[in-house]
Amino acid sequence: HATVPAGRVELFNGKDFSGWIFCSRTNTDPTLTWTVTNGVMRCTGQPYGYARTDKNFRDYKLTVEWRFVKVAPRADNTGVFVHVQPPDRVWPKCIECQGQYQHQGNLILMGGATCKGHATPESRAVRALAPQHEKAAGEWNTYEIESAGDRLKVYVNGRLMNEATECSLRSGAIAIQSEGGEFEVRKVLLEPLPAE
Repeated sequence: HATVPAGRVELFNGKDFSGWIFCSRTNTDPTLTWTVTNGVMRCTGQPYGYARTDKNFRDYKLTVEWRFVKVAPRADNTGVFVHVQPPDRVWPKCIECQGQYQHQGNLILMGGATCKGHATPESRAVRALAPQHEKAAGEWNTYEIESAGDRLKVYVNGRLMNEATECSLRSGAIAIQSEGGEFEVRKVLLEPLPAE
């Protein structure tokens, strides 16, 4: 069962990880990777894995505000997973909205997910359609993802970066990825889709 948001839903309450489930490559204690301090979710980036919602969602606008703590371009990597399918594993079947430094707005089709023009393992990377629009490390970025049926739109700091249609996945959990970069998240907000 997947929920369509009827109003604003704060998936991260700013206090703890209520409503979140953790998965990591090494089954490490998640509190060594994920913490909440002063209303901000912090991730060390190690080990690889993710924190995901314990509920499934579809047809929504998702807003995630994050920033990298320091500049280490080769290591600064994260992402937002949408339509995460069971079972939990590193990496699950889902669509990754890329969070890697200087690559935000790319999409990665994981675990056999497909979309129009990207139906093979070799074509699972959906490159951004617009020039990079990220802010410097230490500054907050706003990542907006609109999921409408089998379509996805991705915006970085207000710029439309990518679109995918005929996606094989239309609903699932939402996750924040731990993949090497130390970062902070201050907002994970779900809202109804804007009127067309």
